[in-house]
Amino acid sequence: MDVPYYIKVGKATDLKNPKERFIYRVFEIIPGFLVWFTLIGIFVFSWLFPFYVGFFIIAFCIYWLLRTIYFSLCLVSAYREMNRNLKIDWIEKLNQLKENDWKDVYHLIVFPMYKEELSVARETFQALADCYYPKEKMIVVLGIEQRAGQEAERTAQEIEKEFGPKFHRFLITRHPNDIVGEIAGKGSNESWAGRKAKEEIIDKEGIPYEKVIVSSFDIDTQAYPHYFSCLTYHFLIDPDPFHSSFQPIPLYLNNLKEAPFFSRLVSSCNVFWQMIQQQRPEKLVTYSSHSMSFKSLVEMDFWQTNVVSEDAGIFWKSLLFFEGNYKTIPLHYPISQDNCVADSLKQTIINQYKQQRRWAWGGEGIPYILFGFFKNKKIPFWKKFHYVFLLIEGFWAWGTNALIILFLGWLPIVLGGEEFRQTVLSYSLPTITGNLMKIALVGVLVFMIINSLLLKASKLEFGRKENLFIVAQWVFLPVSLIIFGAIPSIEAQTRLMLGKYMGFWVTEKFRLKKNDGFL
Repeated sequence: MDVPYYIKVGKATDLKNPKERFIYRVFEIIPGFLVWFTLIGIFVFSWLFPFYVGFFIIAFCIYWLLRTIYFSLCLVSAYREMNRNLKIDWIEKLNQLKENDWKDVYHLIVFPMYKEELSVARETFQALADCYYPKEKMIVVLGIEQRAGQEAERTAQEIEKEFGPKFHRFLITRHPNDIVGEIAGKGSNESWAGRKAKEEIIDKEGIPYEKVIVSSFDIDTQAYPHYFSCLTYHFLIDPDPFHSSFQPIPLYLNNLKEAPFFSRLVSSCNVFWQMIQQQRPEKLVTYSSHSMSFKSLVEMDFWQTNVVSEDAGIFWKSLLFFEGNYKTIPLHYPISQDNCVADSLKQTIINQYKQQRRWAWGGEGIPYILFGFFKNKKIPFWKKFHYVFLLIEGFWAWGTNALIILFLGWLPIVLGGEEFRQTVLSYSLPTITGNLMKIALVGVLVFMIINSLLLKASKLEFGRKENLFIVAQWVFLPVSLIIFGAIPSIEAQTRLMLGKYMGFWVTEKFRLKKNDGFL
């Protein structure tokens, strides 16, 4: 099957046709326009129509409360299901399958790497070597960047020497610099690595593509012992595995004890969001480390090489390529990754902001999917509407909801004039919104409890002072949602709106030396 040209587009300037370029450019403006229209509007409407805004903010607070209750129920359900899955012997479940010989299934695991330290990579590969899935069915690719220099080469060689013999095959690939049309980043690196694995291992050994599951892992991704057996089981029981991706739950435990409170808080919120999405598979999109059929990946010519958000990008590409017949299967099984940590508190704050801004650049999926739906007439309208609404509402909420809650409780009173300040609504507004938000704090309590249960299950040991820090960090949630949520989201969507395209910023993977912690 040929890959349509519009599936390969990363931004408006990739299109040669002026009319199509204009259409794509309009789509790029939409996310930022909606965010800024909302932010400016809450001031203008609070001034011109304070009475209506007062009712709107009450309605919004009720919506936020109901949303919080719903998310809390999803989170509790997701935790219970993940906890059950961690106790299952997935090899035994595979052996119980009658129609499929799971021992014929190979796993291709691709690790793109830039300048990460040897200690980070070693922990990752040790976790991989400790997995229960037969190692003779694992093909491991460590994809390094030529631009990373000799240090990356030495790290790769050391990893191959230590871990290479443990697997069926171990391959180091070297992604060249400055390939025309590519963005230097994870997508281009892993696509190069995947193609090399196909040519040098899978094709040469005659391994059927449909018998290979490929996992795209960050270099800090540490697989839990039964991850690949759990993945294989879900792949084999899926009625249509060649039109499915498989998404684990990312836990940020690798360097948790080294992370400052705000990094832990941001990571915890991300974990909870991914757990909630696992309970809503119709809304679930691939994120960070994930898995899919190698056959499907080859058909669509691997990952996007000209986008920043290649993790969600491969889902949108698959959805278009297979004309709407694609989905993400929740595994309800964890992997472990790094929190954002640098060699100083100041640099950690900067890196955390940049990481959130890069994630928020995932809004580039909005013009991509809008243009793809515009070109592809075979995808049902209801499915197009579902995914367009999912994307636009999600990124709009990311950039606005925290600020709406911050401002609208008092803006109509300040800007609405003396006439509005004399109304019953003006006197009641702070009390009503305040009480609704206090009830919504039940959701934060649920987050705290689930967070404590996850840490307890991780078997990490914490002292009394550290435990107090972990509980106290939730006081800063409102501030975190603005500084590391709304603001980087607004910046990313504004850049997209103005055509100031971002490149791929690599999050630093750092391990503190002994006694250098700054908790």
